[in-house]
Amino acid sequence: QVHVAESGGGSVQPGGSLRLSCTPSGDRYSTYCMGWFRQAPGKEREGVARISSGGTTDYADSVKGRFTISQDNAKTTLYLEMNSLKPEDTAVYYCAASSGSICNRQVATFPYWGQGTQVTVSS
Repeated sequence: QVHVAESGGGSVQPGGSLRLSCTPSGDRYSTYCMGWFRQAPGKEREGVARISSGGTTDYADSVKGRFTISQDNAKTTLYLEMNSLKPEDTAVYYCAASSGSICNRQVATFPYWGQGTQVTVSS
């Protein structure tokens, strides 16, 4: 069982930056696949980025070159650095964890979810 908690959301103008943090706790989370997802009003939850236990990363096309997923060396904190933010990035952002062998950006892969943090990009 793993628990995750997000922080760092807020409001920013277009072109601005935000960094989200996620703190996992529980059993052997350092071996887990970790992901960031987002859900805008009226839309399905989508995978933004994921990082495997080995450190490989994958991003949605809509955020490539603007967002970076990373972990600290001890794997105690997961980050999502978001730059050049656009109004269409406005959503609730969720951190998720999976202990399975598959690591991708699909919602169904991840059984453990945080409560979400709001990101609003508006002028």
